Amino acid sequence: MNARFRIAAGMTAIAALLAALTTLLVWALPAMAADTVVARAALPPEALSWGFLGAAVATGLSAIGAGIAVANVGTAAIGAIAEKPELFGRLLILVGLAEGIAIYGLIVSILILNRLA
Repeated sequence: MNARFRIAAGMTAIAALLAALTTLLVWALPAMAADTVVARAALPPEALSWGFLGAAVATGLSAIGAGIAVANVGTAAIGAIAEKPELFGRLLILVGLAEGIAIYGLIVSILILNRLA
């Protein structure tokens, strides 16, 4: 049974990473296409590429961390709900806090991309 939870946690982390990277591409491509001449004149190309890499790393690592956190908290929450069903509301908040890690990483990457534009 433990192997099933590990597989589910890994698939959750991969799905969160793919969703975060897709969101990053949706935000980054219009920013790259709009006013590229002005952006290149304002920033050297190395800074621009490092900025995109930093935004991708912030989103990707936060999504992986959120996937790991949700897997661990979710497993413990299901075990606790099996014993005491009245804890559902409290445990749902804890799982939501673990998911918030990915949102924070996405906000950081949006701030980085706004600084580059």
